[in-house]
Amino acid sequence: MKPHTYTTYSIGCGIAWAIVWSIIGTTRPESRSPVLLFFAGWLAGWTSATIARYVYPPPQTGRCIRTRHRTVPDQL
Repeated sequence: MKPHTYTTYSIGCGIAWAIVWSIIGTTRPESRSPVLLFFAGWLAGWTSATIARYVYPPPQTGRCIRTRHRTVPDQL
């Protein structure tokens, strides 16, 4: 899997949340409610970002940058 992709980010977040939930569940079950509220907010943001990336995908990187009048070589 390629690093620095949205899929890699999503998998990493899933692993991080699994670790958080396992720690909360085993050590402090009484503190689930605030963490659940925070998780719900994060999940809403992640869902909206995923929808936005589907509707408006990131630009394709190429060898040339297209300008209004001509195509110039990429300066990277």
